[in-house]
Amino acid sequence: MPFQKIPAQKLSQAVQSQIESLILQGILRPGERLPAERELSESLGVSRPSLREAIADLQQAGLLTSRPGSGIYVAEVLGSAFAPALVRLISRHERAPYDYLDFRKDIEGLAAERAARHASDADLGVIAATLAQMEKARQVNDAQVESALDVQFHMAIVEASHNIIALHMMRAMYDLLREGVFYNRARLFDDPAIRAALLDQHRAINAALQDRDGPRARQAIVVHLDFVSTRLAAQARSDANADIARLRLRHIAE
Repeated sequence: MPFQKIPAQKLSQAVQSQIESLILQGILRPGERLPAERELSESLGVSRPSLREAIADLQQAGLLTSRPGSGIYVAEVLGSAFAPALVRLISRHERAPYDYLDFRKDIEGLAAERAARHASDADLGVIAATLAQMEKARQVNDAQVESALDVQFHMAIVEASHNIIALHMMRAMYDLLREGVFYNRARLFDDPAIRAALLDQHRAINAALQDRDGPRARQAIVVHLDFVSTRLAAQARSDANADIARLRLRHIAE
């Protein structure tokens, strides 16, 4: 017979498996601090020695990292899909913002369609709650908070699609977006008219998802990202014209 006895699993291995699963599913995020040892051991129902053994194994695997005097954290390396040299190359390429948005259209469109079919009520609740926070930030005219929530809104959609490959890949892409690798997001949110249009587009995306209408959700993503692409192109033209005007002015002054 091909069957073999299954060895009893050590408690530390069970702890390790649970933490690995939480990281893989995106519930524990890169840079997130784990609870203190006593609290975590009580939550898991295991002894501290078993917990320490699991933490040590996860650190050895590069999934957790220790910060002296601070605690144990999920390793930041999980969100680093691009080497620094490649990031520098991408940031200097004039097509990068538009290729990035085309890529997001494909991936997020599929994620939105999948989320409409497979998201739990809790998933849709997270998306709706994030939109509500965006609405609140808009009311108090806090463009910085609204900009940050914009990324959270899109990430919540990818998370709701329940595809772990898309989740970690897009988390890395959004990290680069936050760092301004592709384009200056702050400039988009500086314009009240653009901010209003973006919020309307996010409302349309959320409405389609809440109705569990996959094709409509995907189309709403396409409309939204096409709008962003158009605005970026307009900004680039405006910047180029301003550079030429400055050169003319300097030439006249000389």
